[in-house]
Amino acid sequence: MPVLTYATLFTAITLEVVGTTFLQRSEQFTRLVPTLLMGLCYAASFYFLSLALRAMPLGIAYAIWSGLGIVLVSLIGLFVFGQRLDFAAVVGLTMIVAGVVIVNLFSGSVTH
Repeated sequence: MPVLTYATLFTAITLEVVGTTFLQRSEQFTRLVPTLLMGLCYAASFYFLSLALRAMPLGIAYAIWSGLGIVLVSLIGLFVFGQRLDFAAVVGLTMIVAGVVIVNLFSGSVTH
């Protein structure tokens, strides 16, 4: 799979994570600027995800997009918002990362 496809997918992931961070900052849509930035980031994220789907199966792209998004948002919650992760959360997040790695390295669904 071309490097550009993964770059496009990682751009989508980054925008989704930034959008989710603005969602937290929007305080339930009561702050205009974070709410607008959240919407912009989400729209751009889906656009870049759609570009990645030109060369990547939907299930694989979405698994990577959502899996890495969950992990990155959890880390932002920990380091930016001070939201603690217990042992079970860390184990679960580790399993998500392992799943994404296994799908990318060993699945026949991903063209290498």
